[in-house]
Amino acid sequence: MVYFNDVEDSVIPTEVKAIEPLIQKNDLLSISVSSLNPEASKIFNSPNESDAQSVNMAAGRSTSVSGYLVNSDGYIQFPILGNIKAAGLTKKQLRDEISKNLVNRKLLLDPIINIRYLNYKVTVLGEVAHPTVVNAPSEKITLLEALGLAGDLTIYAKRHNVMVIREEEGKKIVKRINLNSKDFFTSPYYYLQSNDIVYVEPDKAKVASANPARQWLPLVFSGLTVVIVAMDRLLN
Repeated sequence: MVYFNDVEDSVIPTEVKAIEPLIQKNDLLSISVSSLNPEASKIFNSPNESDAQSVNMAAGRSTSVSGYLVNSDGYIQFPILGNIKAAGLTKKQLRDEISKNLVNRKLLLDPIINIRYLNYKVTVLGEVAHPTVVNAPSEKITLLEALGLAGDLTIYAKRHNVMVIREEEGKKIVKRINLNSKDFFTSPYYYLQSNDIVYVEPDKAKVASANPARQWLPLVFSGLTVVIVAMDRLLN
């Protein structure tokens, strides 16, 4: 099965960049703090162990990691600073907010804040070889990479109608992607975001083959053929 069948030898200008995603509720964040005073920084590098979550790893393995969990109200519980709003911010905005609070309260001088997602993942379902949850430690993954990690599309997949479901600002956005078109390379959905869901629809042939009536019809016709042959021999 062919992808991008309207693409010839060419150079396609790609202006699409991976958009820095907004932090969402239930995200698990690693936040490290450093400064010229290591002892003073130490207290800010002890996330709540009760926020530990099981994260799926490669080859079906899972491991428990602890970090700062964005709660249902969109806040993280940070040492000394207390509740800090995280949901709806980018990592840079949250980093600036924490740094500003530490400096204003004279807790640290010139702090360096590093924030990473611990559960950056996308889900791939439908007509792929291995439906799975794909973890992206690099915090950057394309739709093609996600499909490749799920074993690629099956021969029954609708390549012109791949669905991406994304949640933004409390709304679910559904976008249909045509993998037979070169326009995909400049689509804002070329790069996936954390918690995106990719669903690949089956074509009509796969749906028909799964119909119970279609599965039984050959057996019924075979049985009728045997009965007719047997009756014909008995009558003759």
